Parts: sequence; C-alpha cells; structure tokens
Amino acid sequence: MYYTTTYSSPICELTLASDGTNLIGLWMDGQKYFQDTLGAARILTQDKIPILINAKNWLDRYFAGQEPPISDLPLAPIGTEFRQRVWNILCQIPYGSYITYGDIAKQLAAQDGKAKMSAQAVGGAVGHNPISLIIPCHRVVGASGSLTGYAGGIDRKISLLKHEGANLEPLFVPSKGTAL
Repeated sequence: MYYTTTYSSPICELTLASDGTNLIGLWMDGQKYFQDTLGAARILTQDKIPILINAKNWLDRYFAGQEPPISDLPLAPIGTEFRQRVWNILCQIPYGSYITYGDIAKQLAAQDGKAKMSAQAVGGAVGHNPISLIIPCHRVVGASGSLTGYAGGIDRKISLLKHEGANLEPLFVPSKGTAL
C-alpha cells in the first residue's frame, strides 16, 4: 500500500508518494510517467504520514530559497539497479549547477571500468526519475547546452534552474526534439 498527498508549489501542483516510511515519488501535475512506479498498488490519500509532512517541509524550505540537503529525507525510488545508480549521481549535483547526460555516462563507465557508456541510456533513467525535483533531474542538460529531456516540461526545468541561481546563458531550448 502507498500513501499520497499533494503540495501546491510555485511551479505547479505536486503529488508526493510514500511507502509509509520513505518518499518513493514526487510528480508534477501533467508530468510524463506520472505515478508509473506505483503500478497497481493500493493508494490512499493521507496527509498525516510523517515522511510526507517532512517532504512538504523540505519543499517549503527549497521554494523559500534555502538549500535543504537531499539527505534530510529517506528516499526509496523504485527502479532498476542501473536507474538507481543514475539517480544517486543526480543527488550529488550541487544547487545552481548542472551536468550533461554524457558526464553521467562517463561517471558510470568509470565506475564499471568501461571505456564508455550510452548517454541515451542515462537519459532514459533520468527521464524516469520517480522523485522529481528532490532527486534533481532538472540539473541535467544536453552536451551542447540543450535544455532537453525533462519529463515535467522545459518551462518548469528553466524555472527550477533559475530558482537555484544557475547560469542559463550557455543553455538553450531546442527547436525540435522529444522534450518539447
């Protein structure tokens, strides 16, 4: 059984999900893959689960301009071992910074003792991040500076990066592609 609640953020309504102990999901209204990791499990709306209260407090601090550590929340995103590894790297990207899908692929290849790894495979894992915003997939950009690949939408990605004070000057919105 999973528990959900909503949070009204400055960018949109967010849905948070918990297994009762850990945060397992955070999706933006209209986001691609909305609640896909919950499958056919029974879901109850519940505002009084401590982890959901803590997650809302974390979001309050984040949207107030603070930089709450991701480690403040017990996270248990549901996904394959490969996706878990990608999401762990996302958690290491500092506020106001961004890296490329290729950078993540290089880190994973180095960890595995390989010469290279597919940036496209990394993109798939980033795109299926079930705890958006807290696991900061919005901090990943294309190799050329393209603001691509955000399941919550490019406008929200830009809003979050601006909110964090990221330098957006070298970045651009692609004129065509899968993220539009």
